[in-house]
Amino acid sequence: MNEAVIQVQDLKKIYHMGSMEVKALAGISFKILKGEVVSIMGPSGSGKSTLMNLLGCLDRPTSGSYLLDGVQVASLDDDELAVIRNQKVGFVFQSFNLLPRQTALANVELPMRYAGVTTERAGRARAALESVGLGDRILHRPTELSGGQQQRVAVARALVNHPAILMADEPTGNLDSKSGKEIMELLLNLNRSIGTTLIIVTHDSTISAQTQRVIRLRDGLIEEASS
Repeated sequence: MNEAVIQVQDLKKIYHMGSMEVKALAGISFKILKGEVVSIMGPSGSGKSTLMNLLGCLDRPTSGSYLLDGVQVASLDDDELAVIRNQKVGFVFQSFNLLPRQTALANVELPMRYAGVTTERAGRARAALESVGLGDRILHRPTELSGGQQQRVAVARALVNHPAILMADEPTGNLDSKSGKEIMELLLNLNRSIGTTLIIVTHDSTISAQTQRVIRLRDGLIEEASS
């Protein structure tokens, strides 16, 4: 049986706006197993973005426990969070977030630069780009690539440090339907071929239908978790 790569227990996130207290997450608990494909859904204000920020080590919870690949994340300071984020989380964003003046190869090398990797950097970046079908585009800049190709570069960048989880925030939101379908096929194929744990935040039910499990949020609580 696969072990859990994510274990969340009674996770809460409270924001204070003047005298008002906003419970973005009101105490949620779940596990995600290694190699699982999970989508997170919910209306605006449900807590999706807050949960993604916590799972991606971009923020810390107000209270509760979050174990990521065996590391208790909730108690880490900002510097420690940055290290764990770089080592254990790969991000794919709706807007690609590529550096426009850098080549695809240089964009994919970035996480390794932050991790202090030197000698293997170019080779690993090239291999990552080849794995997403862009071996012949490594020296192209984002403006020379289609939207679908730019998102493939973003996927390669997210995978190059071999993270414990890959988080995709509306990964097809800025793509046409054909490119969006290709990116979903790419992500699911990566999951099948190398066992990447995949968490997709989405509004699109056609995307969530392709995942193994859906976690639905409403008002900071888990409304429904389906398999």
